[in-house]
Amino acid sequence: MITQTIFYMLIVFVGTGGELFVSRAMKSIGEVTDFRPSAIARAIGRGMSHPSMWTGIFFMAVAFFALLAMLSMSKVSFVFPSTALSYAAGAVGGKLFLGEQVTKQRWIGVAFVCVGVVLVFLGNK
Repeated sequence: MITQTIFYMLIVFVGTGGELFVSRAMKSIGEVTDFRPSAIARAIGRGMSHPSMWTGIFFMAVAFFALLAMLSMSKVSFVFPSTALSYAAGAVGGKLFLGEQVTKQRWIGVAFVCVGVVLVFLGNK
């Protein structure tokens, strides 16, 4: 049970942290508006030269392998719905670390997701 909890935390918090790092890197290089192959290659190059991108990729890889481990121990009908808590972590992380504006309507949606995750946990007996 402790091992599953550790893997779950890695999926939700480390995975979300990775997404926040990648988002920070992509915001620093600017919006991609030119979709010609050479422009896309330049955008990828700029993104890959940003340290936050590599940190994000590493965190997301850790979360991916934790997800694989979790799937080997638990039912998929539990694992995927329960990891929806990462949506809530993403909203909080976007607000705190990226300075994003999160509307009241989004917070209500996050609350619904959290209620759903609680229901999934209660049904995992």
